[in-house]
Amino acid sequence: MTQTQSSETSRSPEFRLVQVALGGLRQELFHDAFAYRPLPRMDVNSGPVRRLPKGIRVYAGLLPHATVFFLAFIVFLLGAERIDGAVGPLGLVFSCVPAAIVLATLIRPVFAYWASLCSTPFLAFVGGNWGGWPWPENMFAAHLVVLTVVAARTGPRTAGWMWAGTAAYALFAEMFLGVGHGSDSVPLLFVSALALLTVSMIQVRRQATREVTAQQTVTAQEISKRTVLEERTTIARELHDVVAHHMSVVAIQAEAAPYRVENPPPELEQAFRTIRENAVAALTELRRILGVVRAEDYEAPDAPQPTLADLDSLVRNVTEAGLVVEKTVTGAVRELPQGVELSAYRIVQEALSNVLRHAPGAAAKVEVSYVLGGLGLRVANGPARGLVKPSQGAGHGITGMRERVSMLGGEMTAETTDDGGYEVAAFIPVSRDEPASREESAE
Repeated sequence: MTQTQSSETSRSPEFRLVQVALGGLRQELFHDAFAYRPLPRMDVNSGPVRRLPKGIRVYAGLLPHATVFFLAFIVFLLGAERIDGAVGPLGLVFSCVPAAIVLATLIRPVFAYWASLCSTPFLAFVGGNWGGWPWPENMFAAHLVVLTVVAARTGPRTAGWMWAGTAAYALFAEMFLGVGHGSDSVPLLFVSALALLTVSMIQVRRQATREVTAQQTVTAQEISKRTVLEERTTIARELHDVVAHHMSVVAIQAEAAPYRVENPPPELEQAFRTIRENAVAALTELRRILGVVRAEDYEAPDAPQPTLADLDSLVRNVTEAGLVVEKTVTGAVRELPQGVELSAYRIVQEALSNVLRHAPGAAAKVEVSYVLGGLGLRVANGPARGLVKPSQGAGHGITGMRERVSMLGGEMTAETTDDGGYEVAAFIPVSRDEPASREESAE
């Protein structure tokens, strides 16, 4: 059996490496070398420029363009000084061409690089520069400016290829075109290497900063979404527990009701039997649908869920942690539906936890108001005091509280107060005919 190899697989790794390198050179310096790429305005909404007055900031966007024009003028002055005041076509060419090449970086950056590199020997011959061949003073400055500006407009890879091309050209010009003359190639290559390295480092840093900022934004959004989903999952679990309990009570009551009446009529027994079957079917569906929100390792708590009656214990716990809490209860205290009691307790608990984290040393007030149409909650605190620095939160606790209140059809506000503190106020509506407690449901 014979094995055939394609031309791609038969080539050596060294050949493929050279092929990739030449492909990068062609992409950076030859592909669309004459493309029209005008330099955009500078962003005036970031950096120190954003602090300027609005009238001046409009023109600050042209600062890069003005800088290039100024450098082109400097190059022109160097050329005019070099020709010793002689006026003529050759003198104008020697003075104006390098400045025009610098200006070309504003619209055709890659073309400006090739124009600077190719015009160097001709301008050196026109200027009679045989002491620093092949870089007259104005072309030395012009080529350095062109390399820096083009590198700033493109990228580090283009900067590397431009420096390598300049080094290859300098070596060729010194060995074959300027035999027996001095050369400024080494100083040019050294200074340009420092300039290109600086520009590349700034570009890499800016790119890394943009990527980190974008990643942080995405991460913050994902964390916020995950927090909301986790809170909703917790609420769904608690809702499952509460509703499942009441449906179980309904099923048990419906099964036991016929035995509490002597000689119940068959119609009544059938009615209670139907109620029990519907309750059991609803309970099965509820557990099947809502049960999927439980994680595989989730275990239902053995202890009963906390209610407003447990607020005193919560206040004692946070007081032991160093928070001074004043609790006030107004209105006729009554038992509320289990979901309302649990959500109210969790809201107060999260609000007091936020005071401990974000306002250390501040005193807090907890107000529970039993009104005719529902339950009112208010947790307020003053500004942070003492030497302990408040921790920086992401606002996920507030999001969880809003989710709980919204689930129960209530309203909630969370805002800073005039004295520099913070206030969380919520109202949870409770229907008058809504069952209040497990004991009432079991009667």
